[in-house]
Amino acid sequence: MRSLVDAIARRLEAGAVIPYLGPDMLALCSDAPVPGNPVALAEIMTSKVSVPHKLRKRLTPAAQFIENFKHRKTVVHLMNGAFATTPLPSALHLTLAGSGAGLWVDTWYDDTFAAALSQTREPGSWVQVQGLSQSEHFGHWTGVYSDAGALLAEMPIAAKRILYKPIGSHGPAGNYLVSDSDYVEVLTEIDIQTPIPAAVQAWRTERHFLFLGCRFDDQLTRCFARQIMKRSSEQHWAVLPTEPTRMEARFLQEQNIQRIDLSLATFAPLLMHAMQSETALT
Repeated sequence: MRSLVDAIARRLEAGAVIPYLGPDMLALCSDAPVPGNPVALAEIMTSKVSVPHKLRKRLTPAAQFIENFKHRKTVVHLMNGAFATTPLPSALHLTLAGSGAGLWVDTWYDDTFAAALSQTREPGSWVQVQGLSQSEHFGHWTGVYSDAGALLAEMPIAAKRILYKPIGSHGPAGNYLVSDSDYVEVLTEIDIQTPIPAAVQAWRTERHFLFLGCRFDDQLTRCFARQIMKRSSEQHWAVLPTEPTRMEARFLQEQNIQRIDLSLATFAPLLMHAMQSETALT
């Protein structure tokens, strides 16, 4: 295991690995006052707006019901409230933000990793690209924001580092893919890569993915990961501490993702130590 972690650390520092972060990364934060999974988020939203009982723990249909009967602005208001507080980045967040990576994919709505980049990177050295809801931004699949939160007309030529939030984020503008209709719009185009920014497509080419805090036990997470990984290398890793489901195991096999059978809390110090050792050697 040590040799594998050392190899991942070397490739991270060389810019050959793309960290792909899921909501379970929040478990590493000492204080995470935001929902850390779709069920928890659905429960927060449905505690404030009445929805049918069968939808109370199902995020995307609950958000769709609220959007249909209470307007899209209500969905955005609830999401903004749920993620209003930014958790303090964990040591792993900060280590990954300060690594040699040039692209990070963050698949949850919190602002934790953006905060980590702000703490570890020079101002103006990175941009954030977010997925946009077609119900609010028809014809525009992504928005590009400076590290200071300003909306940019296009990807800056000089942008060397990208934080990609494919399902949106709380900051800086409250962009969210969360309802059934949001995902239907994206999924009709994602096979031909339309919603995935050209800069992300270019950066992923022949690079490896390291999945942290992710599960692939539903169709949406598998679909996004599969499409974002297209034309990357043929070697990837996922830290998965529990036995994968049948569909997860099939996904890992088809995408050449090696499962690392450790908890994220156990893996994090191993990777950070290896990266510190790698930095000391350079």
